[in-house]
Amino acid sequence: MARYVDGFVIPVPKKNVQVYRRMARIAAKVWRDHGALEYRECVGDDLKVKMGVAFPRLTKVKPGETVVFSWIVYKSRAHRNQVNKKVMKDPRLAKFMDPKAMPFDFKRMAYGGFKILVEA
Repeated sequence: MARYVDGFVIPVPKKNVQVYRRMARIAAKVWRDHGALEYRECVGDDLKVKMGVAFPRLTKVKPGETVVFSWIVYKSRAHRNQVNKKVMKDPRLAKFMDPKAMPFDFKRMAYGGFKILVEA
């Protein structure tokens, strides 16, 4: 079965990383409870790369920010849509739905759905 992935790249103020982690742990539980196969949140560590476009440049990080790279794996795109419909109604996430309450600038988050091209 072809799996499907939602991917995110988010500039997060370094001072908010622990707040973001608490929010992400709750989100991970919610997504997994509703059927997501995997949920990963990764904070930037080695971002001064010499080839391609580094994530900080891509996301236009400001001083004092880092990058969070995240993905959620589903059985298929249809499964993703079913899971996300349930997730968006889950009361455990209600307090995080207000963009003003998020520990990052919601407008600068990059997001997309992806078909898996290679899986090893």
